[in-house]
Amino acid sequence: MVYHSSFIDDEEITKACGCPLLPLKSHIKGPAPVSEQDSTDIVDEAITFFRANVFFRNFDIKSSADKLLIYLTFYINIALKRLEGCRTLAEGTKAIINLGLEKVPVPGEPGFPFPGLFALPQTQEEAELFRNYLKQIREETSGRLLSVAYRTNGTPNKWWLAFAKRKFMNIIIP
Repeated sequence: MVYHSSFIDDEEITKACGCPLLPLKSHIKGPAPVSEQDSTDIVDEAITFFRANVFFRNFDIKSSADKLLIYLTFYINIALKRLEGCRTLAEGTKAIINLGLEKVPVPGEPGFPFPGLFALPQTQEEAELFRNYLKQIREETSGRLLSVAYRTNGTPNKWWLAFAKRKFMNIIIP
């Protein structure tokens, strides 16, 4: 059974493209609300559930936060694929920074991995809000992923990088 997000649909949370803009424990500037440092956010959930969820080919969506969990699981898979050849934390950091500099597509644009999962943006402002949120959440996920993918001495953690070979939901990573 796939692990779902503990965040439930809340009318008070701002949405863009049908995706909730959930709070993050982040120091990175962006549209996401700031969460308390001692609480669990969606990035914590995505990293915690990644190694179990990556084995599933189907993912039934129980809340709109599950859509974000699917997106983050796919992003973690891409990031691990980039880290696969990096032998030190410094090389891994450089690879992750280069991944962060790539253009972030939104629904309706070529390169978006899940057509139909998120609603198309109704306005250009909604598209930019969603793009900025995805950029912020990807940067935050990248930083936290480095701390689990590499040990404190800077060597790769094989128990994490082994998952770079997995295909999430049968999607081939370029």
